Amino acid sequence: MTLGTGESTEVETETTEQVHLRRIGLVEDHESVAVGLQAILADEADLDLVAVATTVDELLSRGPQLDLVVLDLRLGDGSSPRSNVEKLHSIGVQVLVYTGAENPFLVRSAARAGVLGVVRKSEPAAAIVSAIRRAAAGGQVVTTDWAAAIDGDPHLPDVGLSPRQREVLALYASGEKAGRVARLAGLSEQTVNDYLVRIRNKYAEAGRPAPTKTDLYKRAVEDGWLPMPELPPRS
Repeated sequence: MTLGTGESTEVETETTEQVHLRRIGLVEDHESVAVGLQAILADEADLDLVAVATTVDELLSRGPQLDLVVLDLRLGDGSSPRSNVEKLHSIGVQVLVYTGAENPFLVRSAARAGVLGVVRKSEPAAAIVSAIRRAAAGGQVVTTDWAAAIDGDPHLPDVGLSPRQREVLALYASGEKAGRVARLAGLSEQTVNDYLVRIRNKYAEAGRPAPTKTDLYKRAVEDGWLPMPELPPRS
């Protein structure tokens, strides 16, 4: 339409909040479960299930760029949860376990391999979506199964931390930054960083590596230096 002299028009613009899309992969060898998760995520604008495979090797062979892999523990190829998690971590992808949780040993193995959490297939759809969204953003997913897997393993080797090292670990792993830990513990920040290096070395030597702050949090919970996380109330 041509506008005459003196005429004006208003251009309406819509501003929409930009959605941060998370790319999700699923490793699951039961077709009905895979179809069910696809349906659950279909209407979630920020979660895109871009790859489904029956094994981790099959998923990796496709080379997808992923923010998170949702992993079933018991797969038909006989692979172990630990090896599957390690393969995914080797390409920089975090893992959320999606399971019936019928085998505590498998859950424990995955928990110790460094997954972000464990969610049951029997959970309500909203709880599953919430867990995937949190894990895809790099957050820990606290559930009774994850907590029980850690608490139920009596064979965790002691790393022999000194009382001072335990104090630094508890403060730092609970969320404090090194500078704040230094002030609370009456130490220099360099001393705190030195302690953290020694703590990580001790855990690595015990076969329980803790390269990240999240890993240190897990180790502190495992060894009783921090309390078990409280579970969020069911809505």
